[in-house]
Amino acid sequence: MSVRAAQSPPPRSAGAARLIGRERELLTLDARLADPSLRLLTLTGPAGVGKSRLAAAAAPATAGFTAAWSVDLAAVPGESLPETVRREAAALRLADDGKGRLLLCLDTCDGHGRALAKAIAEVLAGQPDLVVLATSRSPLGVSGERLLPVRPLPVPEIGAAAEEEPDELLRFPSVALFVRRAHDIDPAFALTAENAAVVAGICTLVEGLPLALELAARQLRLYSAETLLARLRRRGALLGGGPLDAPERHRSLAALAAWSRRGLPPDHHALLEQLAVFDGGFGLPMAERAAPAGGADTETALEVLLDRHLLTVTGKEEGEPRFAVPEPIRSSCLADLADTDRADAARDRHAEAYRRLLTAVEPRLTGSEQDHWLRTLTGEGANLLAALRRLHERGDTEGAAGLLLACRRPWLLSGRLHEGRDWCDRLGTDPSLPEPLRARLTDLAGRFASALGEPETAVRHHRLALEAARRLGDRRQAAAVSARLGAALLRLGDHTAAEAALAPAREALVSLGAAHPAAEATVELARVLRARGEHRKAAGLLEEGLAAHRRLRHSRGVADALRELAAAAEEAGDPAAADSALRESLRVADGLGERTELPGTLEHFALLLARTAAHQQPRVLRLLAAAEALRRALGSRPDEARRVALAETVATLRARLSPADFAAAWDEGRRLAPAGAVLEALAAPAPAIGAGADPAEPERQPLTPRQVQVAMLIAEGLTNRQIAARLKISEWTVVNHVREVMRRLGCTSRVQVAWSVGRWP
Repeated sequence: MSVRAAQSPPPRSAGAARLIGRERELLTLDARLADPSLRLLTLTGPAGVGKSRLAAAAAPATAGFTAAWSVDLAAVPGESLPETVRREAAALRLADDGKGRLLLCLDTCDGHGRALAKAIAEVLAGQPDLVVLATSRSPLGVSGERLLPVRPLPVPEIGAAAEEEPDELLRFPSVALFVRRAHDIDPAFALTAENAAVVAGICTLVEGLPLALELAARQLRLYSAETLLARLRRRGALLGGGPLDAPERHRSLAALAAWSRRGLPPDHHALLEQLAVFDGGFGLPMAERAAPAGGADTETALEVLLDRHLLTVTGKEEGEPRFAVPEPIRSSCLADLADTDRADAARDRHAEAYRRLLTAVEPRLTGSEQDHWLRTLTGEGANLLAALRRLHERGDTEGAAGLLLACRRPWLLSGRLHEGRDWCDRLGTDPSLPEPLRARLTDLAGRFASALGEPETAVRHHRLALEAARRLGDRRQAAAVSARLGAALLRLGDHTAAEAALAPAREALVSLGAAHPAAEATVELARVLRARGEHRKAAGLLEEGLAAHRRLRHSRGVADALRELAAAAEEAGDPAAADSALRESLRVADGLGERTELPGTLEHFALLLARTAAHQQPRVLRLLAAAEALRRALGSRPDEARRVALAETVATLRARLSPADFAAAWDEGRRLAPAGAVLEALAAPAPAIGAGADPAEPERQPLTPRQVQVAMLIAEGLTNRQIAARLKISEWTVVNHVREVMRRLGCTSRVQVAWSVGRWP
């Protein structure tokens, strides 16, 4: 037991100056201690978060105390606890001789329960001038107790660190603490552009726990930052090597985790091990599904684990809390489970829980409950992937295939495209699977490839799947695959083949009563007809497809149809209608948590905004940067025509904006979260209809650099094919450029374009 006494309390300790990221907590602590009505204040939080250091950094003199003592209860036996508290409180009173307020700091109050609470209540009742400052993982349960939660330090967002400059990352207290401690170990260590993402990854992996950050920094004596991060990912956050003068529980994260779990009932401990298997957190329903049979009541046990900071609340899911086992508790539990029968049982329960969930939910992924369940399953992406791996590892290939097929909608929605395609390819070539399953996996691989912007790969997979469906005599599957093949052929630019695949497929799906695939095929066929110049027929089909999706409450289909409606409206020279359709599509996608198609919608909106609102150039650039960041995260790419349009728009904005303004807008955009990017788009003003325009002479927009090239080549008398060869772009891209040139110049023929080039501004 250590005791610190002071007749005249010292100012804030020198250790306070070394506290990083605790400025707000220190201010709050001082303000609470200065409150004359305060009797008991407990600093709560997980082990290793720095409660003791924060308590030691308090300034008793500033808060009006005339004497302050500190007592560490970690080594006090339980039977001696009441007497120890009474003795120290009495000694503090004698030291001050009744001259003013007294502060008794009781450090490490964990695990003493009712006996400690009773002793504190007694000394507070007997000494009206006494204030107790306690540190504990959970509240002490004494009447009048006030709490000050101490949480881990903020960490950079996953995936965002690669975009941050070193100075910007140092704004995160977790990064600042790691860098400071690393510099203490190695004076040559500094945060640089080369190691910034790695350091941010370390801070994020240990979840900003100060003790873990300090132990990780000490490991830099042995490993580079890159090697350290790789070891943490491979072996879990169970670092050691703490200073010998530290309490034993602070010398390694394994010891800290063991200390945190000390005294936990066996059934609660078994549940904690099971919950550690979850990847990316879980909600109460999934915890109950996976809980070991015959164990503790799950809801009651969760409350106990939360009180002891063995669980954390990470957010909300449809209004209900979502939980996670924090580091290093999770790594410790997984290490205990490793190479035991309990590990296999826990992972099997987890996999079966998610297989049962998908089996129950899949029929509800269409209709009125679609949005709710898609959002729910999107949040379970990491757990679904872990369940898929487990089923495959234990040789249940058919079960893994069934789970993967059931994941198709949430994974296509959330952007798990590369993982989805790779798993489809891996399982779809397994000869032990029944052919119908292999055919469906091959088709699904094509859907993932199409979403990634790889139409050649998509066409190849869909053709193989179509052959299998016909061989198996599955008319509905053959029609659905044929429709998807047509959509992929359209993206390849083969309009004739696309129509040949889509038209009969749509008729077959309608006759078979396959409402959802038929609505999707209708919208795709409208795209083909618009591309072929049959605008009236395309408009009719598009209206029919959009109405069908709305009737079926198929939100993703509605968003897709609205994007096509915007493209058609823009082509018809109605930017207001295009803007309205894109805004609704963005709102639907945002409400659904859609990620795969969101970059394309943002790009379309930004390009439209660039043409209709010249004063919105910084916003256009922010949206384009946000879309590019999303595409990079997804690993997807736009088609050639869109890529060219994006490059030209960015080049134009670069020329019109100052270098500083361009860099600032681009940097702001790439930092936008998906929801923030949608809000940025929706905040843009809608195009004015007829404001300030002379119907006889509509306002004309300047041509982009590429459009200037096309216009000059038209003036030379070149055909679309010759222009495409000269500029090394597709003929279809030239067609789009020619249409836009005519629209901007107010021309109705190529002759007029040639004549206008000489006086075009």
